[in-house]
Amino acid sequence: MKKAEAYKRVAKICSALPEAVNKPFGGHTTPAWRVRDKIFCGTGQSGRPFINCKGAPGAQDALVGSDPDRFFVPRYTGPKGWIGAWLDVEQDWDELRELIEESYRLVARTTHGRLLA
Repeated sequence: MKKAEAYKRVAKICSALPEAVNKPFGGHTTPAWRVRDKIFCGTGQSGRPFINCKGAPGAQDALVGSDPDRFFVPRYTGPKGWIGAWLDVEQDWDELRELIEESYRLVARTTHGRLLA
């Protein structure tokens, strides 16, 4: 899947969540999806298209361990349990939607209680 098409699919998933806004991180120009100004889904600036999402405890090890061609440990956020997903490989978009929604729930919980059941 081409980068623009992949990021368009990510945008559709993220923008459907309550109070979600796209606000690039720092001086970057690629999308960073936020709830209450806290990032729940980041995207790559250059190179391969990917997303980063906050993961529930153990999710990163499970996903990266079971399918390292699709999932990876992100450079900066990985030590905090975030999960990277490559978008230029065959992906299960229902699974990515669940990953993004879970990240949203984890971030929203810390910023504004429960916005998504």
